[in-house]
Amino acid sequence: MKILVADDHALIREALRHVLKELDGNVTVLEAGDGDSACRQVNEHVDLDLLLLDLNLPGTDGFATLAELRREHAALPIVILSAQEDATTMRAALDRGAMGFIPKSANNAVMLSALRLVLSGGRYVPPELLNAVPVNMPPDTNLSAPKSPAELGLTERQLDVLALMAQGKSNKQICRELGLAEATVKIHVTAILRTLKVASRAQAIVAVNRLGLAFETPSPSPVKR
Repeated sequence: MKILVADDHALIREALRHVLKELDGNVTVLEAGDGDSACRQVNEHVDLDLLLLDLNLPGTDGFATLAELRREHAALPIVILSAQEDATTMRAALDRGAMGFIPKSANNAVMLSALRLVLSGGRYVPPELLNAVPVNMPPDTNLSAPKSPAELGLTERQLDVLALMAQGKSNKQICRELGLAEATVKIHVTAILRTLKVASRAQAIVAVNRLGLAFETPSPSPVKR
């Protein structure tokens, strides 16, 4: 496993180096202290498994760097690690393609759990965002306000998938819990995004949170369909 840590504080990079060893004892941790170095190393190391990116790197705009890397390296999972912990910043990073947002105040256990989720193909949305009340946001004109999840117009199985998505589960985890084939889960996810009029899983989770919907825990199914 090879991970690039892009942060301008050497002490934080050193601390993360030790934490990341708990993901894989043989992990190779690369370091970058600014945006230019981060972009250069991503271009040089095409076998990177993950990029941990601070939004406040010197000499560059964090969101611009994220957008550039997302555009040039669409398959590379990028997780934001930032001291900015407001909902607006978190939502902006996820909307721009980050696969996770970890506040620097998070403890090691939370960080490792989030990174394992991302490395397994999921997307980590911090509880601070899920529980946030949008401030100074215009009314959502794309969605009506259903009183229950069923009123979204999704099938029962799609509601089960959405409920697990809202818990931050990856497609593979949803497959295991519902007994579905991965291709079937992908079809359900596509239908969910289309219904919610969003472009990503993170946006779907935020939309569910803004609608105030609560889901029952889906029942596992032993049969793949």
